[in-house]
Formats: sequence, C-alpha cells, structure tokens
Amino acid sequence: MLEVVQDNWDLLQDGFVGTLKLTVVCGIVSLLLGTLIAACRVSPVPPLRWFGTAYVTLFRNTPLTLIFFFVALGFPKLRFNLSFFQFAVIALSAYTAAFICEAIRSGINTVPIGQAEAARSLGMSFTQTLSQIVLPQAGRAAIPPIGSLLIAMVRNSAIASAFNVTELMGTQATMVENGYKSLWVMTWIAVGYLVITLTMSALLAALEKKLAVVR
Repeated sequence: MLEVVQDNWDLLQDGFVGTLKLTVVCGIVSLLLGTLIAACRVSPVPPLRWFGTAYVTLFRNTPLTLIFFFVALGFPKLRFNLSFFQFAVIALSAYTAAFICEAIRSGINTVPIGQAEAARSLGMSFTQTLSQIVLPQAGRAAIPPIGSLLIAMVRNSAIASAFNVTELMGTQATMVENGYKSLWVMTWIAVGYLVITLTMSALLAALEKKLAVVR
C-alpha cells in the first residue's frame, strides 16, 4: 500500500497541487461571480433580474460534464484559445457560481427589509445599500451553505482530469497502467481529496465562529 505513494510521490504531488490550485482559483472566481449574479437577482432593474434568473436556471439544470464539453470544445471554435486549466476554471466557476448565487440570495432574504428601506430613506443607492448594509449581514448567514458548495466543488474538480488538466483524479490512470492495484491507488487519491476538504471545513468553521461573535 505504501509503495504506491513512495513510487509515485512526484505524480501524486503534482496532482494534489493541481487540484489545490484549481480549488483556490475556482473558489475565488465563483464567489465573485455568484455575488454579482445574486445582486442581479435582487436588482430593481428588470433586465438584470431576468439575466440572473436565466443564468441560475440554465447552469443549475445543466450537467457539469456538458458544461466542460461546451467550454473545452466550443470556445476554441469561437477563437478563444486558452489553456485546458483556464477552460476548467471557466466551466467549474460558472457552474458553482449559480449555486453560490442562490445561497447568497437566501442570506439576503434573512436581512430585515426595514434596514434596506432605512438606507434608501437616507439617500443611499441600491448599490450602496447592497454592498454596505445587506451583503455583509447576508454573507454571515450564507457561510454554511457556501462552505458546502465549495467542498462539493473540490469533488467536482475531478471532471477536469478528463480534459487534460493536471489533477488528483488524473493520476489514477497512470498509476494503474504502471501495475499498481486500483484499490490502493483510489485510496490514496481519496486521502488527497480528504485533506483538502477537511482543511476547507476547518477554515470555514473558524470563519463562521469569528463572524458569529461579531453578530
């Protein structure tokens, strides 16, 4: 069992770092994009609300694998010549952002409407009210569901290995071809994913606890 790690340490290390890099980049992009779409969903401007609703409906009901195929195979035909890693970031971030949007929107709904009305009565614009009054409070309430979505994103990143992205799951085929038993190979790959998800869970729990004190 241990020889799988000893003999393939460099390969596993590259896969782990690739998954970690994909997780960090996609996490940041999906949080920013999800927040922006959530703002569109609650915007007083009808076209923005329609866009937000259409985006969430489309991406939440489309299989992630299909989105990967569309981005990796469709974008080059539109003369978007990017690396496979960049394609993976676009696909995974766009998909995750739709779910994060709904988590943030649920958090927004927990903020008393009177606070937004008071802000408007003071002359604050919608953007100011959302960014300074509503989102800071909604973010605290949305941390648990967003945390679950980010952890799910780590698992979803395994699909990227099928599109030539250096990732933990992508190391499996090479090691099995080299004669190592699939059971032990998959066990160590699972350990790698577990390290990332448990670390994320601990960080999010600490963040939630810290913000709960502020609340």
